[in-house]
Amino acid sequence: MATLRQIKRRIRSVQSTAKITKAMELVAASKMRRAQQRALAGRPYAERLTWVLADLAETVPQMDPDTLHPLLRRREPKAAALVIISPSRGLCGGLPANVNRRASALALELGVPVGFVAVGRKGRDFFRRARAPIRAEFTEMADYPDYQEVLPIARVVIDDYLAGEVDEVLLVYPYFVNTMTQEPRVKQLLPVEPPTEAATQAVDYLYEPSREQVLAELLPRYIEMQIYEAVLEGIASEQSARMVAMRNATDAANDMIQDLTLTYNKARQEQITRELLDIVGGVEGMKA
Repeated sequence: MATLRQIKRRIRSVQSTAKITKAMELVAASKMRRAQQRALAGRPYAERLTWVLADLAETVPQMDPDTLHPLLRRREPKAAALVIISPSRGLCGGLPANVNRRASALALELGVPVGFVAVGRKGRDFFRRARAPIRAEFTEMADYPDYQEVLPIARVVIDDYLAGEVDEVLLVYPYFVNTMTQEPRVKQLLPVEPPTEAATQAVDYLYEPSREQVLAELLPRYIEMQIYEAVLEGIASEQSARMVAMRNATDAANDMIQDLTLTYNKARQEQITRELLDIVGGVEGMKA
């Protein structure tokens, strides 16, 4: 059985750990609120952009296939690229593993050679250990990135698609549902598949200079916005998962402290009882 000194040292160690996890929980909670606000604030703009693209896409079937925008042309899939949005730091529960597992399963489902564009260290490290081809990596993303920071990511995937190096680009990212739930989602980036929305069918808008030119300008912005929204969702999910993980770690440390304190008190009582018995035995021996 451990001595009183060892138990006391263990209690102090767990108390120090609990202080650290509590501080990390508070920091993550503060970052989470701001990240959630940015993620939720970006959704209306992305939805409106999608709505405009849906209206412009009504003319796609009537366009000449030779003049169709390259980002809308579908090709026989011979190679694909996956853009992985993952955390750059650990201590956020099973979020990185869930995203990496979803991306791995998707790569197997595609059935063609797949290259990876890693946004975040956890995804990059996972696929580097798996010896998967990494086409590009972006690991210095800020906690609150600006729109300009995701433009290089969009440029990489657009250039690879236009050059014919990949025939399909998919986006894998953690979607922020609520503080307790973050789910990996998959979204197709290229070729662009304009959504079909019934709200745009009954209105005939006039576009200047023309629908085709507006669509050509809108498609790259649409891809950039999809990636930026996924990055914001990933940051909000990361901070939420870290806050919950640190809260669970703090609760576990407090439970361990209670158990160790109980064990310490029992050992101390046993020691006191043993000393009293020695004293009483000595007294009785002197009387005899």
